[in-house]
Amino acid sequence: MSEHGSSSKAILYAFIANFFIAITKSAAAWYTRSGSMLAEAIHSYADCGNQVLLFIGLRQSQRPADAEHPLGYGKLSYFWSFIVAILLFSMGGLFSIYEGWHKLSAPEELHQEWIALVVLGVSILLEIGSLLGCLREIKKLRGSRSLRRWIAITRNAELVVVLGEDVAALLGLAIAFVFVALASVTGDTRFDALGSICIGVVLITISIFVAARIKGLIVGRSAEDDLRTGISQLIAADPAIEHLFNAITLQFGPKVMLAAKIKMRSGLSIDEAVDCINRLERSIRAQFPEIGWCFIEPDVED
Repeated sequence: MSEHGSSSKAILYAFIANFFIAITKSAAAWYTRSGSMLAEAIHSYADCGNQVLLFIGLRQSQRPADAEHPLGYGKLSYFWSFIVAILLFSMGGLFSIYEGWHKLSAPEELHQEWIALVVLGVSILLEIGSLLGCLREIKKLRGSRSLRRWIAITRNAELVVVLGEDVAALLGLAIAFVFVALASVTGDTRFDALGSICIGVVLITISIFVAARIKGLIVGRSAEDDLRTGISQLIAADPAIEHLFNAITLQFGPKVMLAAKIKMRSGLSIDEAVDCINRLERSIRAQFPEIGWCFIEPDVED
């Protein structure tokens, strides 16, 4: 399964779950007057919009290279993922904190809190389904690596964002459920307001984490360690190459740019050296299809 296909499926799982959850939460928030439920409804609507932006970024990143963008549009997926992190911070986190503070300042009596609890319980089940779908797509890409290791090294911005949103949504739902239940049992609606503030803090924390992970991709990161090691080993094993001085990779969305400087075996004619380099480039692309651009420079020193 390609990274593009895995990302598209994870985004679709999240969008479907959040769309139905948002509508249900909105109705429950209006009926019960729960600040925590309203914060969760806004969060779900924001997530729906975020998934649309992620899909737009994923589609745009597949556009072919042109004269203005000779290395393609792969980094557009990073741009839209960063925008999603900002929206998660602002529309989700800051609004939740504002709503909680407003409810603390002007408390409102809750109405039939059990409806909110039922909606939150069903939403938790739906969100678990979305998270499992995301983790299933991640499993196809991370292989034997642990999830923590994959998160640390992956260059797939879309799946990182969807995973962050799903985790934030589950934590938010759990917090909302606990605080609405406390408000119902104690009759103190301040618990509901505090729940909204806690949801906002969770959303802001996760949005900062996601933004920090994507920042490096926007600035420019090398390919993953396994790919860099494999490329170096393939080049070093070529009998026509005496020494690999340096190999630089740069991630552009799903594709990677490779530039390598090599010292070739002495005694080769120019035509023989050109044939060897062309053969090496074909071999690299065949073994590592994620290499979109390959530049091999022969030299005698680094």
